[in-house]
Amino acid sequence: MRLLVCAFLFLSLTVLLAQPVAPIDSRGWVNKGVQEFKSARYQDAVESFQKAVDLDPNNVAAHLYLGTAWMSQYIPGAESPNNLDIANNAEVEFGHVLQTDPNNTTALSSIASLRYQQAQGMPDLDLKIRKLDESASWYEMLIAADPQNKEAYYTLGVIDWVKWYAGWMHVRADLGMRPEAPGPLPNPARQQLKTEYSSMIEHGISSLEKALQLDPQYSDAMAYMNLLIRERADLADSPEQYRSETELADQWGQKALDAKKVQAAIHIEAPPPPPPPPQPSVASVAPQRIRVGGGVQQENLIHKIEPVYPPLAFQARIQGTVRFTAIIGRDGRIENLQLVSGHPLLVEAAREAVSQWEYRPTLLNGSRVEVVTQVDVNFTLSQ
Repeated sequence: MRLLVCAFLFLSLTVLLAQPVAPIDSRGWVNKGVQEFKSARYQDAVESFQKAVDLDPNNVAAHLYLGTAWMSQYIPGAESPNNLDIANNAEVEFGHVLQTDPNNTTALSSIASLRYQQAQGMPDLDLKIRKLDESASWYEMLIAADPQNKEAYYTLGVIDWVKWYAGWMHVRADLGMRPEAPGPLPNPARQQLKTEYSSMIEHGISSLEKALQLDPQYSDAMAYMNLLIRERADLADSPEQYRSETELADQWGQKALDAKKVQAAIHIEAPPPPPPPPQPSVASVAPQRIRVGGGVQQENLIHKIEPVYPPLAFQARIQGTVRFTAIIGRDGRIENLQLVSGHPLLVEAAREAVSQWEYRPTLLNGSRVEVVTQVDVNFTLSQ
């Protein structure tokens, strides 16, 4: 009997020792959350960082990590209540950071970026512009805290372009002009646009110039300089001034291409985005939807439509990658596309093409499931 008791105690102790020891303080939970975040286990990271915050509400790092973990799960453009809650939770945590440290650049840039991403998914133009204005205000605060932040200046230029582009295209459509048709615009439309948008265009150009002062090889800033100057040409008072503006725009377009070639030659690449969360473990009941990496899902693509290069983007020498979060149905067809990033002139052409793609149905435990994945569409001027 004594031997049985001893054996039972030994086994119990072995099981206890084999169990992972839970952290005992806020710092321990932060460290645990960091490891989970690095492994792309974002929801686990949220829970660990939340425990760190609960144990020490004044732990700025814990709030910052918690906000970042929430933001990593946000899908730009998705209007589901859960996705909206994720965005709100992220902003609340960054707000806690700013209460203690008003000049925290990570919190400022995160809120600014979040507002910008939210704007991209808004079909209502007035709401979109309002959200873009909120984003711009946060980027202005970021610049006040960090005057050397080239991305902040660049994004302010992009925001000005997005707002101007909507008005410019609307007027051209009213005049029956194709986007690539040469200008300048006739009056009174030209004067109307001048009155409403001239200061915005100049502010955008000034912001991009500041970004280029900080990084003379900033190819994306050069590309938007090309666009703003090219479109500003429509406000020219004479054909000669129009030609001068378009020639200057062409120079910026060529500079952007040359800078990208230099960057490619010396292998300067943007850091890859955080990896998607791992596929859920198989339970006794198969999940209705799983997440699969873009590279893996690409192998299942059986019908691909190549996008048509938008004429205005080609004329403006715009190239780049459009990235979507896609939901693929059980039949292998695209059910939903949410824009993650990409140049506005390229987005619709990419969306139109990808919406026609078809994949082999994905099976889990013998049952078809929906797939959440990342889809990239590349536009290069050589195509």
